[in-house]
Amino acid sequence: MKGDLIVHNAAELVTCSGFSAKSGKAMADLNIIPDGAVVIQDGVITAVGPSNEVMAAVDPKDKTVINAAGKAVLPGLVDSHTHFLFAGHRPEEFLLRLKGASYLEILRQGGGILSTVQATRKATREVLKTMGLQRLDCMLAQGVTTVEGKSGYGLDMETELKQLSVMAELADLHPLDIAVTCMGAHALPEEYRARADDYLDFLCQALLPQVAARGLAEFCDVFCEKGVFSLDQSRRLLLTAKDLGLKPKCHVDEIEPLGGAEMAAEIGAVSADHLLRSSDQGIAALADAGVTAVLLPTSAFCMQKDYARARCMIDRGCAVALATDLNPGSCFSGSIPLLLALAVLNMHMTPAEAVTALTINGAAAIGRADQIGSLDVGKKGDLIILEFPSHVYLPYHTGVNCVETVIKSGCVVYEKWKGVSSAC
Repeated sequence: MKGDLIVHNAAELVTCSGFSAKSGKAMADLNIIPDGAVVIQDGVITAVGPSNEVMAAVDPKDKTVINAAGKAVLPGLVDSHTHFLFAGHRPEEFLLRLKGASYLEILRQGGGILSTVQATRKATREVLKTMGLQRLDCMLAQGVTTVEGKSGYGLDMETELKQLSVMAELADLHPLDIAVTCMGAHALPEEYRARADDYLDFLCQALLPQVAARGLAEFCDVFCEKGVFSLDQSRRLLLTAKDLGLKPKCHVDEIEPLGGAEMAAEIGAVSADHLLRSSDQGIAALADAGVTAVLLPTSAFCMQKDYARARCMIDRGCAVALATDLNPGSCFSGSIPLLLALAVLNMHMTPAEAVTALTINGAAAIGRADQIGSLDVGKKGDLIILEFPSHVYLPYHTGVNCVETVIKSGCVVYEKWKGVSSAC
């Protein structure tokens, strides 16, 4: 889809202008244009500025024209960490956690990720595709125009490839763009119980070469955690992936402070995610290395854990992104309104910093800050229109979706009172 469109008279045109991640104090600068306008030609932004200047220089003929008077316009949101493609649900684990069971205790008992692995191995491609489309529709309605999706519910050759290839099909079927991550190192499968190094051999020598050769993923991720994969095992996997052309991402310092942030900085990961228990040294290493810190407050909320130290990270010069961590176990929520409320109210980010974290920095967390995440000439024409005149309403209208219209590559793909449309 590539459309021609003009949005003008925006009460607040929140450009988030930039072509790389914003760190530290720069995260608060949204580059807002009052009474702003944006022009999209053939799916690409061709003009951004005050409405009177833009409209005087453009011919609206044969273009869709939207008057956004009294409304804020922002870049499309980027959810840079999800596990959205899975079969099976785990409500019983929610009840177990309420009674005090820990995440790792449930995993050791064969639940957690391994429970979803069983269901996803059994699911047909069509079942996964149908569920995936439903979840993507929910994301789109909340303003998400690009999402990252991970495998990791197969943990064998057949199902990992099934997950990855279904995500590629979904990207062709749905307006959302999908950045695909191979996460075969999500847990240790039952058939490799107590043989973690053998499983790493399978990933490094069999699965990752197949994924890379077939172009099924951009990224490789690993769950670096006590009782899952060690620092040394994670480093080995990610460096192997890097040699194969897959960019490294990593789940680190979520439950135990293992030094995962330092490892992510050392290997030049695109992002380090979770970071609930990262040390001061790890935070400094991420800032120095320019690794985007992807924080997942909804996951911490659902797990009843302390939040990642967003305020400390920003004040020390990190580039912070926000993402939902949608998955069937620890965070069965893809709620952008809840995510924003938690980031501002519980992690002490400003509304401006939270918007940056879900736009240009979310784009940086999937290596696409030069293509999406801001309203800049030359970037893809992805934007959202709110019902209200300011970005501050995103957390202020607490827990409520205030996205009215979603535009993808210059095409209106969602309107609040009409629903999702793939027509351009």
